[in-house]
Amino acid sequence: MNERFDIVIAGGGLVGSSLAIALEDSGWRVALVEAAAPRLDLEPRPDERNLALARASVNALESLGVWTHAAARATAIARVHVSRRGDFGAVRLDAAELGLPALGAVLPARELGNALLRRLDACDGLVRFAPAQLVAVEAGADALTIELSSPDGTPRQLTTRLLVGADGTASFVRRDAGIGVSETDYRQTAIVTTLSVERPLDGCAYERFTDSGPVALLPMGERRAGLVVTVPQDQAEAVLALADEAFVDWIHARFGHRAGRFSRPGRRYAHPLKRVMADALVAPRRVLVGNAAQTVHPLGAQGFNLGLRDALTLAEVLGTIADGADPGAAGRLAEHARRRRDDREATTAFSDDLVHLMGNARLPVRLARSAAFALLDRLPPLKRRMALRGMGFRGDAPQRTLSR
Repeated sequence: MNERFDIVIAGGGLVGSSLAIALEDSGWRVALVEAAAPRLDLEPRPDERNLALARASVNALESLGVWTHAAARATAIARVHVSRRGDFGAVRLDAAELGLPALGAVLPARELGNALLRRLDACDGLVRFAPAQLVAVEAGADALTIELSSPDGTPRQLTTRLLVGADGTASFVRRDAGIGVSETDYRQTAIVTTLSVERPLDGCAYERFTDSGPVALLPMGERRAGLVVTVPQDQAEAVLALADEAFVDWIHARFGHRAGRFSRPGRRYAHPLKRVMADALVAPRRVLVGNAAQTVHPLGAQGFNLGLRDALTLAEVLGTIADGADPGAAGRLAEHARRRRDDREATTAFSDDLVHLMGNARLPVRLARSAAFALLDRLPPLKRRMALRGMGFRGDAPQRTLSR
């Protein structure tokens, strides 16, 4: 049996699910192909991964009807404190000074996944294939024929006018379309965990740069915080092997004692850091979003936020079936690529440049960097511009991100 769709989304992760929800009222016949069977994960864990959501992302999730399922489990980011170990000066951003309730929010990735699943269940017109994976794509004159595989071995064919690759860094859609990538190996590893703090963070997120890499501390409420610390690749195993007390001491040597004494670290997870940039966002009747389009350094927490803007822009460009156009038309895909260009290039370049700038320990660079920090912190217009960009308001912003 060959089922026909206007749009097939490959990948039911955070970005793919968000896109499916954004297309709910479009009138297009949409299918979501998910590698794993949908399942709510209701068990909190002390070591779970946390997302720093930009204000624009929170706005968008509110507009999509997702935030109502997640808000009670989120911690608002009221302030951000950025500093560099060994340098003088710091940059402090405060939502109250900008007239905003928050700069963003911290939310366990598990909770966002649950919220998206609950919202997807209300999407009556959406067809979901799970668990299933794309294994072949054949191009026709005005559509693509897709072959899916499932655990029971039952083959299934779909026909679609547009295939969206939301299938992650190792994207099958991207490879099948012949789109190459540019890779940067940072030779660094991000170690992710949570820990308890002696003094409440009161909604303050910290980014502390060191010679060996940045340390991010994210407020989670109940004197618990998310921690992301970056180390050189050849040091990762030794840090993972440290006993809890030794690990806490190691973190304090890099972060300091702004939050008092750390304790009770959760299980630590290691993630090798690479930047993977697709050479193109579109190919005939195909488009990439999220990590399939770009996987960036976690510095500045831009990964999901950038991918969500990919999805929302695409939904705007596709419009509705009432427009009477082909969702996979070359002109539409070119328009999406054009609208995403500035935000994508600026955000990924910012993350990459910051990695190199903040990791440079030469004295002239340190002095210039310290002076810039001190100056920026005293210039409200520049701080406001920095805050707005950090909150995701850059480039041709999707309308849903501007919601209140």
